[in-house]
Amino acid sequence: MYQKILQKFTSLFPLWAVLLSAVAYVYPEHFAPHQGLIVPFLSLIMLGMGITLSVDSFLAVLKRPSAVILGTLMQYTVMPLAAWIVCLVLKLPPDLAAGVILLGCCPGGTASNVISYLAKADVALSIVLTSVSTLLAFLATPFLTWVLIGQTVEVDVMGMLVSVVKVVIVPVVLGLAINYFFEKKINAVKDVFPAISAAAIVIIIAVIIGTNSANLGKSGPLVLLAVILHNGLGLAGGYGVSKALGFSETEARTIAIEVGMQNSGLSVALAIKHFTATAALPGAIFSIWHNLSGAFLAGHWSKHSVSVPDESKVPSKKGIHSKKLG
Repeated sequence: MYQKILQKFTSLFPLWAVLLSAVAYVYPEHFAPHQGLIVPFLSLIMLGMGITLSVDSFLAVLKRPSAVILGTLMQYTVMPLAAWIVCLVLKLPPDLAAGVILLGCCPGGTASNVISYLAKADVALSIVLTSVSTLLAFLATPFLTWVLIGQTVEVDVMGMLVSVVKVVIVPVVLGLAINYFFEKKINAVKDVFPAISAAAIVIIIAVIIGTNSANLGKSGPLVLLAVILHNGLGLAGGYGVSKALGFSETEARTIAIEVGMQNSGLSVALAIKHFTATAALPGAIFSIWHNLSGAFLAGHWSKHSVSVPDESKVPSKKGIHSKKLG
């Protein structure tokens, strides 16, 4: 019974995010002072992701190297370049541009395997892609951010690298170790982690909205447009390039979802620490939007199902709970 309640709570994540963000906008004084919660909450999400992953997930890379290589390359080319183009076209001010580009340079979003499952895509591939891009983030995210905005905004590459290691790599590796050594003991509570992650992201978004409440009326619509364009370019680019290179419909759907959905929680945490609160706003809004667009896309694709390879046709319980909303 409690599992159904938790699943329902998690599935309604965008609604909770919108509602609490509205409260934060009206009563910013109750949320803005709590920026210190952002990094610990994100670390908690990453720990949960590690706990619900398994070594088998990484061994799956050996079975499908071409799809994993393509998806990872596109994660760190399509989204950063799309962010840069959006910033140029919309002529975003430096703080917002830094936030959009930082978002584009982050790894894949941790809600993508749920969306892949709903879209009748390849969940096993989705798990591997997010795992690989997350582990590469400690190098890729700081370096790409510096390359794209280092001429206009000062980027602390080493500081950002250390932050990603602390916030992402250490918790994920610790979670993997916990799952490896205490798998039987931890299985009973794995169902709780998606709900915990959803709640943590909702709070993070609300804190950012409260912090930026004074600027939302002026910059909010522009940020929303940037986020919609960025997400759309990622989804379209991931799907189009995959199909053009001859990958299957299932793989193309999976790569599209993986590329288009970013780890917005990491973007917010890095923006707060290394840029400004305004730079965190694109990540906060993206966190709501990419779950909504992903859900709509999954609904469309689920009506046009295709065959899936046997090893990923029915996702394991571990697989479905291996990603948290973000």
